[in-house]
Amino acid sequence: MSAPGSSRWARFFPFLDWFPVSFLLLRSDLVAGITGALVLVPKAMAYAQLSGLPVHFGLYVALVPAIIAALWGSSRQLSTGPVAIISLMTAAAITPLAAPFSAEFIELALLLTLMVGVIQFALGAFKLGTIVNFVSHPVILGFMNAAAIIIALSQLNMLLGIPKGSSGSFLGDVWATLSFLPQTHLPTLGMAIFALALMLVLKRIGPISKLSVLIAVAVTIVVSALIGYGQKTQVRLDQVIDSPLRDSLLAYEQTSQRIGALNAQAAEQAARLRALPDTDWRAVAELRHALHLSELDAADLAAENQQRWRELSRLRLVRIEAPAGGEARFALPNQVSADVQTDGRSWRIVGLSDGQLQLSGGGEVVGSIPQGLPELRLPSIGFDAFLSLLSAAVVIALVGFMESMAMAKALAAKTRQRLDPNQELLGQGLANFAGSFFQAYPASGSFTGSAINLQAGAKTGFAMVFNALFVAATLLFLTPLLYHLPKATLGVIILLAVTSLITPAALKHTWRANRADGVVAAITFVVTLVAAPHLDQGILIGAGLAVLLYLWRTMKPRVAVLGRHPDGVLRDVQVHPDLPTSPEVLALRFDSTLYFANAAFFESQVLDELAKKPTASHLLIVANGINQMDASGEEVVRHIVERLRAGGIRVVFCGVKKQVLDVMRRTDLDQLIGADNLYPNEEQALKAIYASLGRDGRGELLPPAKLSFSPLPSTPNGPQPTP
Repeated sequence: MSAPGSSRWARFFPFLDWFPVSFLLLRSDLVAGITGALVLVPKAMAYAQLSGLPVHFGLYVALVPAIIAALWGSSRQLSTGPVAIISLMTAAAITPLAAPFSAEFIELALLLTLMVGVIQFALGAFKLGTIVNFVSHPVILGFMNAAAIIIALSQLNMLLGIPKGSSGSFLGDVWATLSFLPQTHLPTLGMAIFALALMLVLKRIGPISKLSVLIAVAVTIVVSALIGYGQKTQVRLDQVIDSPLRDSLLAYEQTSQRIGALNAQAAEQAARLRALPDTDWRAVAELRHALHLSELDAADLAAENQQRWRELSRLRLVRIEAPAGGEARFALPNQVSADVQTDGRSWRIVGLSDGQLQLSGGGEVVGSIPQGLPELRLPSIGFDAFLSLLSAAVVIALVGFMESMAMAKALAAKTRQRLDPNQELLGQGLANFAGSFFQAYPASGSFTGSAINLQAGAKTGFAMVFNALFVAATLLFLTPLLYHLPKATLGVIILLAVTSLITPAALKHTWRANRADGVVAAITFVVTLVAAPHLDQGILIGAGLAVLLYLWRTMKPRVAVLGRHPDGVLRDVQVHPDLPTSPEVLALRFDSTLYFANAAFFESQVLDELAKKPTASHLLIVANGINQMDASGEEVVRHIVERLRAGGIRVVFCGVKKQVLDVMRRTDLDQLIGADNLYPNEEQALKAIYASLGRDGRGELLPPAKLSFSPLPSTPNGPQPTP
């Protein structure tokens, strides 16, 4: 309940609706915020790396944008920050224009964030958030289940301590990751099992169940530090004894440098291509050819290096202890005799850059986090850069909003919160707009963060405020405490957070309720899985399919020929074939809005049914099911009345709703039909029809009971609808 007098200000400051806030609520939000932040910190750095930016930019996205989106958004559990799909789309948009991690790349990323924010805010200001209504519940259900599975499977490398596949396709990545199962790192698997068991046990202890994740994080940090779980070292290539291995490592690094040079060359060629006038077609063709060759060369080298890295990542090295004052050496296990002193660890190759080999002798930990808060920095706006990024900014703005609202709807289904799409657009727009001034790349609603928010008991947007404040405190003070946090623990947290979002029973229920909706949910589910990491394709295709199925259903709605049931009600003779009808009166009911997509179908059905009953002299259209009528529908009705009247058939309407009758009045269609052919209900209409035929109609379409009838009263503006 909002504070007294706050409703007027809540239009501009929606977070005022959270007040008054109790201590218990704030405590729940604090726990949820810290829990989410512990998972967010390493993932934010990974997403920044994915976007082509230095790792600390991911933390900047989790700071200012997260607070603004929480305060000015609509959902109280939606977590806004860096997400995988927006990170990938950011890299895809800017890489053709600048080299990743370069100063120019950073400037373009900030400009892109500003543009995304302006676009989203403008859509919200013009109240265009209703576009999210095209994302139906089956679409959300299919997307939510697929995304939950994607996130869970994406943690395999963290839980098993094996390399992660890199194929450009999520399913391909999973398959590649599974190929490393024989190389499962047992200490990592052991830490994951320990963290999972600890969380499950703590959840069963009532007083501390909500703190289970925090306690598990603290315990695993202590255990990791005590047993030396995270062991990493950096050595020169000449410290590796095996010559063929050194050559392979050197070839990998040189190829990586060559790929970087080709990508930079392609970006420079693309910039020159954009600057060329279209009239200079020969120069354009030559430059396009050169650009294509650069891209092909880079792709070939990337495939070659990917295969080389797969082989390198499977290797295990042994550290040979050096005499006092000497340097340690590394060799393959079969190159070390039993009498040689080693440290007893198995070292894995995890990275290579600038001639330095990164090795890991234990499980993965969060490690060092760059310190310092983002400084205020104005995005550099250039006209050429603006035009180059415009289409990408529109797509990112729409996809980010659709994913945010899809997740917000999924959360609202559990919390029963009412959402305002326009307010959410304003919140997301303001978040990106403000974030662009604090060195953030585009932010969006986070599936993982939102799921953790919900599981951890977040009640209001204060959870995200606390989350961002914890990120700020982490940047300033807490990085040493998180150094030993095992990534396997984070994988378990994410795994537990998303398992509750996998709901096969709900998918089955949707299928039982409506087969078409079940198909939409299933296709959305499959497309989201297959298209991952491009999750937006699942939502867009699912929403488009839902709209197409709606149009298909309404293009050929039910047109029922009516007969009199013994219970006194007119019913469909197709369902009840033994119902009595009349040879002179055809009664039809149209069960849909009459609009452009089905107007022709309505006309053809009317004419087909009249053709089956050549003795009919009266057509009764029961219009109770017609809720709206557009210009196409009005034209068809006019044509039917004129055509049938010319053929000697009287057309009578009953049960016409006000909004339909208003259309008839504005176009004078009511005058063409005639006031004596418009009736409030079917009994009065049939009475009038049979009176004109000189029969009472009993035993046909009229019930046995005697009814009075009268046409709709006439006014200067035409007949009046039924009250």
